Amino acid sequence: MLSITRLSRASQWVLTQQKKITPLLWLITVLPLASLSFTSLAANASEAEPALKTQENSVTDGPYVFLDKTQKDTAYWICQSELKQTPITKAQLTRPASCGELPEPHLHTQVATVEPDTFTHVSKIVALSDVHGQFDVMINLLKAHKIIDTNNHWTFSDGHMVMTGDMFDRGHQVNEVLWFLYALDQEAQAAGGRLHLLMGNHEQMVFRGDLRYVNERYQVSADLLTRSYDALYNKDTEIGQWLRSKHTLVKINNILFMHGGISPEWVERKLHISDANQLFRQHLDDKKADLKKDDLLNFLFFTNGPTWYRGYFKNELKESDIDNILDYFKVEHIVVGHTSQEQVLGLYHNKIIAIDSSIKEGKSGELLLIKPNKLSRGLYHGELVTL
Repeated sequence: MLSITRLSRASQWVLTQQKKITPLLWLITVLPLASLSFTSLAANASEAEPALKTQENSVTDGPYVFLDKTQKDTAYWICQSELKQTPITKAQLTRPASCGELPEPHLHTQVATVEPDTFTHVSKIVALSDVHGQFDVMINLLKAHKIIDTNNHWTFSDGHMVMTGDMFDRGHQVNEVLWFLYALDQEAQAAGGRLHLLMGNHEQMVFRGDLRYVNERYQVSADLLTRSYDALYNKDTEIGQWLRSKHTLVKINNILFMHGGISPEWVERKLHISDANQLFRQHLDDKKADLKKDDLLNFLFFTNGPTWYRGYFKNELKESDIDNILDYFKVEHIVVGHTSQEQVLGLYHNKIIAIDSSIKEGKSGELLLIKPNKLSRGLYHGELVTL
């Protein structure tokens, strides 16, 4: 890049030469040099600050697995913006040679099994949120804290990992995030642990066809597969079926996890976790207008419900209100994502813990590590800081 010092010297030389030559020669010889200096600076500044969005020349994406009779034995891939397909053999997917490093998952046998939503005597927990398609940041963070190994396999033994929603939208590697978590779900259970993948508001939006925040590159995949983007993850797809088996809230030891938060209205309605989780699964694909017509569903799916609520961050509640909510669930902490922070943050004397650490920006992030009587911020490069 042309430095300011070099530009200054060039300008001084220009002024010196102006005194030595005629006005006509000034216009012919010197002025273009000065213009060139300023043009070079602008060009280099432009290179240093690229546009926030860049249009890719080609898209590599996948796999996509559909479960209808005519497609269930085939995996579909987008390789350099071309649609390709490979056979699924003994539940193993194999990508085409021209498809870069796309995931090659082994399909679950019990993919649609609904797990319990309450666990006790869990020795260690890790939680993060709002990945929004930032696969590389998520992987680097999990490796730094030895949740996964160098080959992206589970190494957290019998620990539980909680992802409090919003894998979809914004970022450019949503499918990589989903297939990684799909494999990790299976590996965690095999090791005696668990992956709890909770539904966020962006999962619900995509399922309902609200595609305002989908990264533009996925239009290529949708066009080549002749489906709308939401249909790439509906109930007749492998990933869609798997996601629809997941909970919206989970209680582990003395901690309640969800995407947005629990409002006092939940307590007033005297709702139970399992009932709410079942209603969420039953109505994930309902149209927004239909959800709005039902009083309970309108509460669960929108503003004051557990995937949208932001009241902890608006000074709406006193600590006594928080205590009432904690007492209702018989927990000591509530962990939420949804509302972006610069770091994992404890509120109300750590009774509320916010874990949306802005991973969606694609630069860094944090996670929450929980061990008996200890809450820690897990920093991006592996350091631990007591919360």
